[in-house]
Amino acid sequence: MLEFKKGVDILSAVGGIMTIGEARNLFEQQLDSEHLGRLALITNEEALLKVANAIAMCAPDRVYVHTGSEEDCAIVRRMSLEKGEEKKLAMTGHTIHFDLPEDQGRMVDQTFYIYNEDEQVSSLAKKEPRDQSHAYVREHMRGIMQGKTMFVGFYSRGPVGAKASIPAIEISSSTYVMHSAELLYRNCFADFDAEVARRGEFFTNVHSEGPNRSEDVPKARIYMDRSWQTTFSTFCTYAGNTLLMKKGNHRFASDCAMYKHHGEELSEHMFITGMTGPDGRKTYFAGAAPSGCGKTTTAMVGSDFVGDDLAQMWIEQDGTLRAVNPEIGIFGIIEDVNLEGDPYLMKCLRQPGAEVIFSNVLVDEHGKPRWTGDGDPLPEKGVNYQGQWTKEMTGVPLSHPNSRCTLKAEAVGNHNKAVNADPNGIVIKVITYSGRDSNTMPPIWVAKSMDAGVAIGASIVSKATAAEIGASGVNRQPWANTPFVAGSMTDYLDAQLNFYGNEKMTRKPVLAGLNYFLTHEARGGNGKGLLGEKKDVHVWLGWLELYTHGDVQAIETPIGMIPKYEDLEKLFNEKINKEYPESLYTMQFSLYIDNVVARIDLQEAAWRKEQGVSGRLFAVYEEQKAGLLALKAAKGAIVKPQELR
Repeated sequence: MLEFKKGVDILSAVGGIMTIGEARNLFEQQLDSEHLGRLALITNEEALLKVANAIAMCAPDRVYVHTGSEEDCAIVRRMSLEKGEEKKLAMTGHTIHFDLPEDQGRMVDQTFYIYNEDEQVSSLAKKEPRDQSHAYVREHMRGIMQGKTMFVGFYSRGPVGAKASIPAIEISSSTYVMHSAELLYRNCFADFDAEVARRGEFFTNVHSEGPNRSEDVPKARIYMDRSWQTTFSTFCTYAGNTLLMKKGNHRFASDCAMYKHHGEELSEHMFITGMTGPDGRKTYFAGAAPSGCGKTTTAMVGSDFVGDDLAQMWIEQDGTLRAVNPEIGIFGIIEDVNLEGDPYLMKCLRQPGAEVIFSNVLVDEHGKPRWTGDGDPLPEKGVNYQGQWTKEMTGVPLSHPNSRCTLKAEAVGNHNKAVNADPNGIVIKVITYSGRDSNTMPPIWVAKSMDAGVAIGASIVSKATAAEIGASGVNRQPWANTPFVAGSMTDYLDAQLNFYGNEKMTRKPVLAGLNYFLTHEARGGNGKGLLGEKKDVHVWLGWLELYTHGDVQAIETPIGMIPKYEDLEKLFNEKINKEYPESLYTMQFSLYIDNVVARIDLQEAAWRKEQGVSGRLFAVYEEQKAGLLALKAAKGAIVKPQELR
């Protein structure tokens, strides 16, 4: 279990401000009259102490309280250009930000949970004792903002008033971070006190890029103090390491769901999107996938896109599963985003009207952002995060594989802004789990029970991606959320089982697996590479929408329910005007039993290394394995879907 507010509060200890009187005296000394007046509108004393200690610790020359007004947003944008953290591109409203070459993704080896003695931390996470983290912050963050402006913003991770929304304070000396914050989160300056009172908590995030030099990156640290729900980030600018309302606070939200609202809430690494079915019916999906596994693309396939990354979930009194998107924007990987696969997003990136921050792409000689896989011919030359680039540099990519675009979701043509703003949340009827799997699971399969659905999430595997510096190989990625779950994996599994098994959830969602990465080589095809295309996602989600409402039937297998060929053939024709030969269906949906059994054995062995894992998970594995082996004995090692009807 996690004990909150246990151990030394590092921010308070380093800042040294212990009383509200001391805090107010500091504000009088450090803030000009305008920003002192703004801060006076925040009355929560715990929040004011956090801000005061950040000021005392970091020693900025100036403090800017960001209210979220258009005037404040314009000032931050202008300051970011003046400071050089961003530069204008040819298209109005578009800017480019370059991170240091060594700071192009999440620094997995320099990111730590601060832990107290005898406190359990996930076996898949890095941790550091509180006294060591305290020493680092004291040495490296005292005075780190000298000569700089400290920005202080008050935000809500979700619509104001939503049950699972949690307020947060963002403190940074980086104009790029604050500009990004305004694109990605709801500034709730006017509602902050009321939101803290409603939720009973808030998160605090303190970041400074320091001198922003390559030689300082080895000493960069990203700390999550779970007990005090406070993050610290130094000597880096990549938003995944610095805009800690995102993945830093997602970690805290996971703790809240696991330890404060067990079985009642979940905090998930999931997109939210709506599909339109027959007669205009709207069905909302949530889906988990590790970075680089098609999550943003899948989200934007929906007719009513809501969010591409995070979901705060709870069980409503009417028995439904509800969710809100903590964000209002997109911080998306841009590699291979093109007109064919991502038409809505490409309109924002290539036509006027949207405010966009590009990061770590190439800027050509005409001020146009370019990236690998954008669908255009290679430019002759340009500048990227490494410096000058020319077409003759064979083997040197246009852009970093983890290049990003940051923009408000409302700029995307199929975004449903009203749904994303609704504090009542969205009723989620389908949940999907995806990974990177070239040879084992079919493109789509539906769990036969809630526990079997939890097992799909518990069994995600993925290759390491460019979003993670220092990671390599094939990783287990349970629920695509393990990089962001601090508690023990046993606790997290229990939270999943007890949430979906909760008797209060009387209107259960469909839980399904998705896999876009089967290859010709692994399935006996004549070609090379993937068996499918990006646009096939329309069909997989479209079939799930129909299945959820009982409009199509499925074939039962030991691992779950799979589609019938005739239903998919019809959907391929109707949704993407594409032929779907039965030979391709057979390759995609045949059960390669030895591969599936090996995958189950791998997952079971890994989970048995965790202490106290629920037998409900192993029961699912054992039932599936027994069914597969019986099927192999009856029909052979490779079973076609036609043989199961």
